[in-house]
Amino acid sequence: MTQRIAVVTGGLGGLGVAICRALAQAGRKVIAADLPASAEQQERFRAQTATLDIETAAVDVADFDACTAFVHAVEARHGALDILVNNAGITRDATLRKMDKAEWDAVIGVNLDSVFNLCHPAIDGMQARSFGRIVNISSVSGQTGNFGQANYAAAKAGLHGFTMSLAREVARKGITVNSVSPGYVETPMTRAMPDDVRDRTVASVPVGRIGQPDDIARAVAFLTSDDAGYITGANLPVNGGLFMSF
Repeated sequence: MTQRIAVVTGGLGGLGVAICRALAQAGRKVIAADLPASAEQQERFRAQTATLDIETAAVDVADFDACTAFVHAVEARHGALDILVNNAGITRDATLRKMDKAEWDAVIGVNLDSVFNLCHPAIDGMQARSFGRIVNISSVSGQTGNFGQANYAAAKAGLHGFTMSLAREVARKGITVNSVSPGYVETPMTRAMPDDVRDRTVASVPVGRIGQPDDIARAVAFLTSDDAGYITGANLPVNGGLFMSF
């Protein structure tokens, strides 16, 4: 079977690395797309992905023209772009009264505009090949809202609206489009929490622990598999039971 070509945005971050590893371990050729990285970050990434079929590429996901050029370059070099994981994201937390326009624009640009910027040039090739897997990394904050995160929650909620709409448009073309909504995940941000805040956070999660990046990566690997062709327009919560709905 032809090797699937996968792009993971935000690929050099903690969650992105785990997703890249999971897809490569499933036999995919993976391109980890991120902003230009320092030599130290590149070296750390290489150490974490040694022996796996993963390469890196620099792209600003908030720049439509840069994303279009990047997608076309991937298709020209590898012959296809089969799997797209829109994982890039940032936070600029502040209550709405204190949030400035730049903080709003930055979060919407990276977390929401980026999904349009990459899906728009990628979808034609997926349709032509009658195969595609798109997974958009949303957040429990997009389902529940979160104090001081009007920008982030709006972007993440909008992400799933985009997911459902695109899923309807391309379902008959062999393309699935789904969201994954992580809860609290072990990251530098959560590790930096004061002990009492972290303890309260863990206590609020029914399974009794913070998630690991691999918990999210396994969900992404499943939704991007060839066998997951009958799941589309879905949101898969991976939050330890923190928020439950149907």
